[in-house]
Formats: sequence, structure tokens, C-alpha cells
Amino acid sequence: AQGIEKRPYFRTTVMKTPLLRAWILGGLILFMDQWTKGLVVAHLELGEQREWVEGFFRLVYWGNTGAAWSMFRGNNYLLAGVAMVALLLLHGVRNQFDVHLLKGQVALGLMFGGIVGNLVDRFRYGHVVDFIYFFTYRHGGGEIGFPAFNLADSAICVGVFGLFLISLQKDAQARKAHALRLHQPPSSDDAS
Repeated sequence: AQGIEKRPYFRTTVMKTPLLRAWILGGLILFMDQWTKGLVVAHLELGEQREWVEGFFRLVYWGNTGAAWSMFRGNNYLLAGVAMVALLLLHGVRNQFDVHLLKGQVALGLMFGGIVGNLVDRFRYGHVVDFIYFFTYRHGGGEIGFPAFNLADSAICVGVFGLFLISLQKDAQARKAHALRLHQPPSSDDAS
């Protein structure tokens, strides 16, 4: 079979499948998330903290059985079920978020990877591993901090923000198209 160029499978099949690209990104996020959490679990005891930047950043190992900001604490397996339903719903409505475009694939991939990353923690450890903690000292004593989080949480937040921007853009385009239709003179087909 001379003259027939054999193209690599990855470039011709995988990279032309939008949903698969989103899941590949999700897999990369999952890998990085689980790798960093594995390092934390291997080197810190549950509840341990190490200050890296005085008065600003600590590496911690905190277990979260709740949702964001530890809301609904103690409902680990209920929240695991909610996460699975959310993952299935996102997968089901993916076309609403321009999965055929790179921006939709990135947003969904970030969310897929983040949701699965925290879901793995809930079953593997019985809690989500949070380890990034930013804080500052108060003038009167004590400290105030942003709730501890992990890479999966960050990926979910960036993905949600991306989906929000996609929705805003689609809404603006729809309003513009509607306005153009309203101000368009009738066509010759409409006169008959």
C-alpha cells in the first residue's frame, strides 16, 4: 500500500472527538490532583500544618467530609452521591456549553477532573483532602483565612467560571441575533 499515509490514531481520532478531549483534560486534572494529595497524605498527618510563607500560606492536611467551606460536614457519602449525579448531569447537558469548541472542552474537562478527584477522595480516605491554606494575622491577634482547598476544587471553580462565561456569551449572541431580526426589513417572501 504505497502512497497511503498512515496517520497517528491520537491525532486523527482522539483529537477530533470533542468530548474525548474534555475527558482527557479531566484525566490530567485527576492525575495531578491525586498526585498532590498523595504527597500530602504521605508527608503530613491528618490535621498537621506547616507554614511555608509566614503569615500568608500553610500546607495543611485537613479532611473535609462536607462540601465547599465544610458546609454539610459529616455527609461524605451523601455528597459523593450528589457529585456522581452532578457529573452525569454535566455530561448529559454538555452540548449546552459548546463542547464542540475548545473553550467548552476546557471548562467541562476542568469540572470533570475536579469532581472525579474529590469523589475518589471520598471513597478512598472517607473525606476530601484539602491542603492549600491562605491566611493572614489579625491586628488584634488570631488569624483569618480562606478555607483550605485542593487542585480539584480549583479546577471545579475555574471550570464553573468558564461555563458561566460561555453562557453569558451565548446569551449576548442570542440577544444580538434577536435584535437584528426585529430590525430587518421584510423579505420578498414575506410579502406574498
